[in-house]
Formats: sequence, structure tokens, C-alpha cells
Amino acid sequence: MIIFFKILNRIAILLDKFNSQFSKYRFKACGYGFFLKGPSNILGGEFIYIGNNFSCFSRLRLEAYSRFGDQKFSPKIIIGNNVSLNFDCHIACIDNIVIEDNVLVASKVYISDHSHGKNSIDEVSIPPGKRRLYSKGPVIIRDSVWIGEGACILSGVEIGRCSIIGANSVVTKSIPPNSIVGGVPARVIKNLIEVS
Repeated sequence: MIIFFKILNRIAILLDKFNSQFSKYRFKACGYGFFLKGPSNILGGEFIYIGNNFSCFSRLRLEAYSRFGDQKFSPKIIIGNNVSLNFDCHIACIDNIVIEDNVLVASKVYISDHSHGKNSIDEVSIPPGKRRLYSKGPVIIRDSVWIGEGACILSGVEIGRCSIIGANSVVTKSIPPNSIVGGVPARVIKNLIEVS
């Protein structure tokens, strides 16, 4: 019985390697050391650039929308070197999302540079799924950031280098470097320099 499970494990490893090699060609650029465990949903790969040593577990949704209804966009997702995403992450872009080097992302994290509608009185009568897409600006996640489980990073946000985003936080405003943040909406709890 143990031999049977070892064989199954070897087959699973080979399938993951095959999936990773096949998936590399779905992107505009992709560095070495790429690992993507299936299944995943990649949309607009021609607008996505991935650096070296990228790894991601199952059920990634990576979406760069060049059009929505009659709207046209020029999206760009840039993921740096040594970036690791856990299970069930969702990254959606119509403008610009940059994830710099050495970023660690926990499971069920949502990163988006846009929303359906502007939340104005003019759009109340329009179903949310049919409202125009709007971006408040790009999302930039600087070097060595750690994003906790279930966090949401919304448009127009820059997260400073070496910051920690607490689990289930909703980040609606930019975060200075070396910060520990948490809450809904997220706020700075501590500065890592002051903690040392």
C-alpha cells in the first residue's frame, strides 16, 4: 500500500511540473524557477510579467482585463523575483499591479486595482455586474511584504517595503514602509523600526 501512495505522489509531482512548464507560455514574460500548481485561471496572460522563482499553489485567479463591455484598458501585472502565493489567491487588473521582490502572500488574498462602479447615486439602479469598471490607481506592493490570510488590497494603494498585512485586513489606503497593519479598514498598528 505504501508503494502505491509513493507512485501516486510521483505522478502528482510530474503533473505539477508539466503544468508549470505549460503555463509559462501563457505569460508575456516568465523567469526561471517557475512553479504553478493547478488548477488555475489565467486571463490576459499577454499583459502579465513574472520574474524568477515564482511559486503558487492551487486555484490561482490571475486576471488582466483589456476590455469589459464597451470599455478598453491597457492592463499590466508585474510580479518580481522570489514571490510566493498560497492557495486561492485572486489578482485582478485593468490598470497596473506591481508586486516587487521577496513578497509572501498567504491563502485567499484578493488584490484588485478596480471596482464595479464608483458607488454613486447615479449607478444605484444599474446591477453591480453591469456597472462600468473604475480604477482609483495602481496597486504597488514593495519588496519583502508579507500579506496575511484573507487580506484584501484595493485600488490606489501602495504598501511600503518590509510591511506586514494582518489576516483579513482590508487595505484601502497606502501603508508606510516597515508597518504592521490590521483591521477593516486596515490601519497601522506598529512600526517595525520602533519595535526593534
